Amino acid sequence: MVKVTKVKSGSLYEEKESYSRVVAVDNWVFVSNTAGRNYKTREMSTDPVEQARQCFHNIEGALASVGATLADVVRSRVVIPHVEDAAAVMAFVGEKFRGIDPCSTVTCPPLGGPDYRVEIEVTAYKGAGAAGPEYINVSL
Repeated sequence: MVKVTKVKSGSLYEEKESYSRVVAVDNWVFVSNTAGRNYKTREMSTDPVEQARQCFHNIEGALASVGATLADVVRSRVVIPHVEDAAAVMAFVGEKFRGIDPCSTVTCPPLGGPDYRVEIEVTAYKGAGAAGPEYINVSL
């Protein structure tokens, strides 16, 4: 029997647009695209790195709600609408994922408003962080 857990975080858009912050299917954990907004205060910094920091705070809370951690992340998608913010944001993202090394996609398309400087989505597999990965170098 497959266990499916859907987590709502209280975002106005989750109800309006019918989605969940997290959907966990057995050990797979999918976290929706997450903005750098503090969902309790509704405030959002104008600084892209501070928004990235808040994104990770939100993501780590979402993962914890289903028993996963950032170490379990196997894939990330980072959206940075202003290409001039990319280097600073990705330096911060790189530090957060140091030693985790998920597959990653980074794009610079426009987001849903001028205040959004970064959004991050992740996929995790519970227990992946404790698995002790094998690293392979390949020449492509």
